[in-house]
Amino acid sequence: VAGVAEKEMDNPTFRSDTVLSDVHLHCPSKRHLMVRLNAVGQPVFLSYFKLLWSTEDLASGKHEREITTGGEHQCRSGDELCDRGRSNVKKEGELNNEGVEALLDDDGDLEVVRRPRSASDLQAEDLLRDIVCPVILMKGKEDAFEDEEQECTCSDVIKIEHTMATPLEDVGKQVWRAAFLLADYILFRRDTFRCCSVLELGGGTGITSIIMGTVAKRVYCTDVGEDLLAMCEQNVALNKPLMKSGGGEIKVKELDWLKDEFCTDPEAPYSWSEEEIADLLDHCSVIMAADVFYDDDLTDALFRTVYRITHNLRNSCTVYLALEKRLNFTLRHMDVTCEAYSHFRNTLNDLETLQDGKMKYTVEPVKLDFCQFLVYERIEQL
Repeated sequence: VAGVAEKEMDNPTFRSDTVLSDVHLHCPSKRHLMVRLNAVGQPVFLSYFKLLWSTEDLASGKHEREITTGGEHQCRSGDELCDRGRSNVKKEGELNNEGVEALLDDDGDLEVVRRPRSASDLQAEDLLRDIVCPVILMKGKEDAFEDEEQECTCSDVIKIEHTMATPLEDVGKQVWRAAFLLADYILFRRDTFRCCSVLELGGGTGITSIIMGTVAKRVYCTDVGEDLLAMCEQNVALNKPLMKSGGGEIKVKELDWLKDEFCTDPEAPYSWSEEEIADLLDHCSVIMAADVFYDDDLTDALFRTVYRITHNLRNSCTVYLALEKRLNFTLRHMDVTCEAYSHFRNTLNDLETLQDGKMKYTVEPVKLDFCQFLVYERIEQL
């Protein structure tokens, strides 16, 4: 089976409804063997995603202080890694208008000035990964990660099982950029989330909940579909060493936005107990969701769920939403548009202007000038 899968992955075929995460387009020219087939026959891969700083450093408060100079954020005692991490994941030649003009010579050609590489540069580069890519793995081959594990310890790597291509209804089984962005923000503002009780909506593979689990007291990671939730639970188990320093607990639960109640059927996997529902409503102060705004009906359902849950919470709550604006050419407009994002903004505006005498919401944008803690391509559409 592994041989057949290997051959198929060398010559992948995609149907008209296939969705492929951009995160996994950054792959070197090497074979990617699957871990297993999931319940619906999709090949499942295991990727190692590098943390630029170890969780021991985060837990001990290193890199805690930050300074702002000329509008550019830097982290004291970690500024080299922060700045280099940003530059490594930028596309070559990706500059703003002012920067392009400044780098042109007299003839209008791009003039790139490179500073000499020092030993400290090379040492710091050892901590980074130029690209995010799946790791070669074959089920039952115990030494498959032997070389990789020598390079990275459990404290600076997050391991995620995922698929690389799915139909639209299974996109939660892939890894998406906005999940990395929200994870960056959690690590940057870790004191804000320390000892909190957190609910993630549409947790997918669980990567953001796992990062939150390194600082929060308890995280309820929710989604729908037994196969997806089983994958998420497996990822939580894979990253227990990563979360050990923070002492956080992650509970994987089903939460269907199209239903008005929590699933409490004791026969159903990933259902809620009455005690868990009470704990969530009594203590939750943070709700988060990443890259879940791609279908207008689901966007409406998500906001209804946010309203229903926040209405029943004992305390005030902050909701963090991260997404990537995806531009598509549509025949309806005969133009490149971003309809899913436009609908999201309209629905968000409706929530903010809601006047029902029960709830009040305020909306604030988050500046993206915080450090990058995970290696991925942070694009301007995030």
